[in-house]
Amino acid sequence: VQLQASGGGLVQAGGSLRLSCVVSGRPISSYLMAWFRQAPGKEQEFVAAVTWTTSATYYADSVKGRFTISRDNAKNTVYLQMNSLKPEDTAIYYCNLRVALPRGIGNYWGQGTLVTVSS
Repeated sequence: VQLQASGGGLVQAGGSLRLSCVVSGRPISSYLMAWFRQAPGKEQEFVAAVTWTTSATYYADSVKGRFTISRDNAKNTVYLQMNSLKPEDTAIYYCNLRVALPRGIGNYWGQGTLVTVSS
């Protein structure tokens, strides 16, 4: 299983970016894809998640109304549309795949993509 994240960059406050995460070799038992982020000097935090089957979505309070997560099953790709970006959104964004295993849950991570929002 490999996750390839892309789409990060430098944007001014109020701008938009769209992140993508392509999953290669996605197991049939995978059930959730999420985005996390880690800002300099801070702990990693949850951003958003979407289920592969029902497309149910979940968001951190800090991004509700600004970010939208979606997935394309045919392309094994998950997107994070980020609008009205703020300087505090600056972080490395990681995509995360959750897989149901016989004895628990497996986690796979992408390499991260840097988002920088200037004020």
